[in-house]
Formats: sequence, structure tokens, C-alpha cells
Amino acid sequence: MKLLIAEDDKASRMMLAAVTSQWNYDSIVVEDGEAAWEVMQQDEPPCLLLLDWEMPGMTGVEVCQKVRANNSDNPPYILLLTARTETADIVEGLQQGANDYIPKPFNAAELQVRLEVGTRMLNLQSKLTLALKDLQFHATYDALTEILNRRAVLEAMNKEIARVQRQKSSLYIGMCDIDHFKKINDTYGHLVGDEVLKEVVKRMKTALRSFDLIGRYGGEEFLVICNATDNKPSTAFERICKFVTASPIKANGESIPVSISCGVTKLDVDLEHSIDELSQQLLGTADDALYEAKEAGRNRVIFKP
Repeated sequence: MKLLIAEDDKASRMMLAAVTSQWNYDSIVVEDGEAAWEVMQQDEPPCLLLLDWEMPGMTGVEVCQKVRANNSDNPPYILLLTARTETADIVEGLQQGANDYIPKPFNAAELQVRLEVGTRMLNLQSKLTLALKDLQFHATYDALTEILNRRAVLEAMNKEIARVQRQKSSLYIGMCDIDHFKKINDTYGHLVGDEVLKEVVKRMKTALRSFDLIGRYGGEEFLVICNATDNKPSTAFERICKFVTASPIKANGESIPVSISCGVTKLDVDLEHSIDELSQQLLGTADDALYEAKEAGRNRVIFKP
């Protein structure tokens, strides 16, 4: 693990570098607070810091304050080296962002143990951060297709509606539904159906632009949100139909022809209705257009203003 050591006394600095190297730390050693802060500005800075309190220029406590002000998702573990022994001083150092302190002159065995505590805390913090990110992902994304889930895509649509109102622009909303998907499940089984869903989503994403949004609305139905950059509301959705039907989907040794139908509507600036009202109107109109696309023979785009 990388360890940043900031100590202005040369002899103490050399001793700290030597012992921490023996303990298998990858030590970066600097002689003052300014140099320590410069190291913390670099990419992938150390997560374990050992800072002398009293240094010329920027003190160890001041480095603590600047590091904590960054509000990092993975804050470093900071130990202060200090000759101060008064309780009020120690409390001040901890209040300014230090996690622990080591009295000077330091005892090597105690320093080693306290660094090990810091290492354990950082490892635990890393695991918790990964677990939180995993929870956040599953709260926002559909587990099978790895696109936005229903709740998240509806929230995204509301944000886009608000943006349209602010910027006086336009937005296309499309409901897209895989044709005869129940027959695919009944004929080939749900595991093959899952593979079809994933491949269809992959093809849909390829057909869309990087700033368009797609979410799984439910089952084999998807909600697509496109910024209106031209006067052809069906352009992106025709690409979706084309890409999905480009070739049969290979799954579990089967070659399955798949098509998709899309119902599309457009939102222009409407300041008379609330975002919730506009959202419901858009979803209802797009759903009606999807029904018309199904009734007209599927594998097509129907636009309904």
C-alpha cells in the first residue's frame, strides 16, 4: 500500500522511510506540507498518510483540512506525528480531519500497529464502497439487460421534460416492444428468451446516439427517450427496427428471427401542464401509437403527435 510520509526533520524522515519500507509499505517521502499536498493532487494519490504536525509553510493539520475538503468517495486514513501531548491539542488535530496520532518521539512497534489499523480500515472502506456502488447499480439498472430500470428511466424522462421546458426544445418518447416475444419464450424457453432480450437491447443501444436514453419499462417493452435534433421523429426508431431485424439472434444453438414495434410521440414546450401530467400524456400517447404499430402488422414505427 502507498504511504505518504511528510516530515521536515531529515533524521526522522530517513528513519520513517527505512522502517516503513521494512513493513512493505510503498513510501513516498516529502519534507513539508506543500510537497505533501502536491502529491495528493496527483492521480491515484496514497490512501495512507503519516504527517508531522509541525512543518514550515503548511502544517500537517492544514494538509488534513485541505484533504478532507475534497470530499473524496474514498478518503485517506491520516495519522499525525506530534510532540504535543495536551488533550486540547490532540482533540484539535482529530477535529481537523486526522484519524489517529502518534506521539513523538515515536515507538516503532506502536507506529507499525497503528499503520496496520489504518490499512485495515482502508480495506474495509474499499469493500463498503464497492458494496454501495453495487447496491446503487441494482437500484437503478435492470439486472438482466443492464439498462435503466422502470423507475430510473421514468425519473430520467421527467428530468428531460424539465430540460425541454427550460431550453424550449423538443423531445421524442418511444415505446418499443419485441414482437411475439411470448411465442419465443414458449417455443425456446425462458433462458433463450433472456438471451434474446439482452441481444435486442445491445442492438437498440447501437442504433441510438450516446445521449439518447433507454430503459426496460417492463417485460419485453422498452422506453426510449431521444433529443429532437431533426424534424424526422421516426429516424432513431427506424434504425432500431433495422438493427434489431438485421440478422437472426443466435441463442443456445437456435437461430431466431426477431423484430420490434415502436410507438413514438413528441413533446414540444408546454408550460401549461405539470411535468407529471406531461409524463402521463406522453406515455399514454406512445403506448397508443405502439398498439397501432402492432395492429398494422408489427416491425414498424408509428408516430402519433
